[in-house]
Amino acid sequence: MARYRGSVCRICRRENLKVFLKGDRCFSDKCAFDRRSYAPGQHGQRRRGKISDYGVQLREKQKVKRMYGLSEKQFRLFFERAERKKGITGTNLLVMLERRLDNVVYRLGFVNSRAQGRQLVRHAHFLVNGRKASIPSTLINQDDVIEVKEKSRSMQLITDSLDAVVRRGIPQWLELEKDNMKGIVKGYPVREDVTMPIQEQLIVELYSK
Repeated sequence: MARYRGSVCRICRRENLKVFLKGDRCFSDKCAFDRRSYAPGQHGQRRRGKISDYGVQLREKQKVKRMYGLSEKQFRLFFERAERKKGITGTNLLVMLERRLDNVVYRLGFVNSRAQGRQLVRHAHFLVNGRKASIPSTLINQDDVIEVKEKSRSMQLITDSLDAVVRRGIPQWLELEKDNMKGIVKGYPVREDVTMPIQEQLIVELYSK
C-alpha cells in the first residue's frame, strides 16, 4: 500500500486546518500549523486564491482521507460501502471511519495519534473481546471490549498517552477504564460525535460526478 512519508505537519498547512496528526506536539508551541498557518512550499503565502467547486470538493475529500490515514483506494472502498448502507451516505461514511479499530484506540487514549494506533494494532498490542486483533480497518461493534494486551501494558508510549487523555476527552459512545487499560463500546457513533469541521456532502458530490 502506498504510504505518505513526508512531513505530516505539511498536511495541516495544506488543508488550512489542524488535524492533530502528531499527537501531543499539536497541543504544544512547536506545532507547525500555529507557527506557519499558510500553505507549504515556496509560494505558500500567496496561494490562497479562489478555487473551483471541484477544487473545494477535492480538498474536503483529501482532508478527511488524510485525517484518518487512508490511501485513495481504501477511502473509495469505504465510500462505496457507505453508499450501499441505508441512511445518509456522508454520515454513514464518517460513522464507519470512526468505528475503525485504529481510530477507536486513538479515541480511547491508548495512543497519541491514529498513525500510532495503526502501528500498534498491526503489531498486535490490543485485544478485542479477548482475542488478538491486528487489522487496523476492523470495524468495532456495540458492546465490544478493547484492551491493551497484558505484555504491552508497561509500554511508555501507551502509559504516557493515557496520562494525557484528559486533554482530548473520551467520546460519549466509548467508555474508558483507565486503571484496567480497557475500553468498552457503549454504542455506535453519531454525526455529532465527529467534532472536526467536515462537510461530508462535498465528498458525496465529488464521487457522484
